[in-house]
Amino acid sequence: MALAIKKVGVIGSGQMGNGIAHVAALGGFDVVLNDIAADRIKSALATINGNLSRQVAKKTITEEQRKQALARISGAERLEGLADCDLVIETAVEKEDVKRKIFNELCSVLQPEAIIASNTSSISITRLAASTDRPERFIGIHFMNPVPRMELVELIRGIATDDATFETSKEFVAQLGKQVAVSEDFPAFIVNRILLPMINEAIYTLYEGVGNVEAIDAAMKLGAHHPMGPLELADFIGLDTCLSIMQVLHEGLADSKYRPCPLLVKYVEAGWLGRKTQRGFYDYRGDKPVPTR
Repeated sequence: MALAIKKVGVIGSGQMGNGIAHVAALGGFDVVLNDIAADRIKSALATINGNLSRQVAKKTITEEQRKQALARISGAERLEGLADCDLVIETAVEKEDVKRKIFNELCSVLQPEAIIASNTSSISITRLAASTDRPERFIGIHFMNPVPRMELVELIRGIATDDATFETSKEFVAQLGKQVAVSEDFPAFIVNRILLPMINEAIYTLYEGVGNVEAIDAAMKLGAHHPMGPLELADFIGLDTCLSIMQVLHEGLADSKYRPCPLLVKYVEAGWLGRKTQRGFYDYRGDKPVPTR
């Protein structure tokens, strides 16, 4: 039997967090957007307003819907601000120790019946659930990036996730106008199990000198009809996130085919993480992106 979700908490106001807050508010839910700094929350709200305004301009929503969605979102700098939420979705960095720390602190402030979800793109839901006081009410709800535009959400049950939590999560996703793909709790789930090794192979292709950045991206855009080239996509995702997912795959499946490309490791060590740092496989500091190799 599904539970009633009226108020949704989102931990993290970055690209994924503000996107989830955006679609949840449009879906009619009250939303509390949590981050550790007020300026981050303010910036996220400005981003959400800008994205909603673009939807108004494209006539996918009305101006009244934009105003109502913004009015449903409030900010909170402390986890205590999520105390009365029925569902809390964590969108922190893709590092298990960071997520575990958040869940440990979160459980003490939530109502016992509240559901906790992780937007993790690769980490075991069963392991994350075990770090909470409610593994039966813990689930993976993995949104795709950019959240307002992408139709798919992966749902991942941990070994202890109960039926009520699963059914409630399915209904929540449906109310957002998204489609569900149910994945077993294996490293990287479905989308990233397929996508990230392709990106990693594209980086190997660059590393081995088979083609340069522009040639590799053009080959996949024009030859396979992908909307973005794999290196452009890696920059969009964040090279640190790509590396984290490949490390989860390599360690979790113990197969050498998932070994992260040394060039990917080097870029992350240099702090060239893609669009968010203005440099990755492209340099974004000028009027147009320029390949870095």
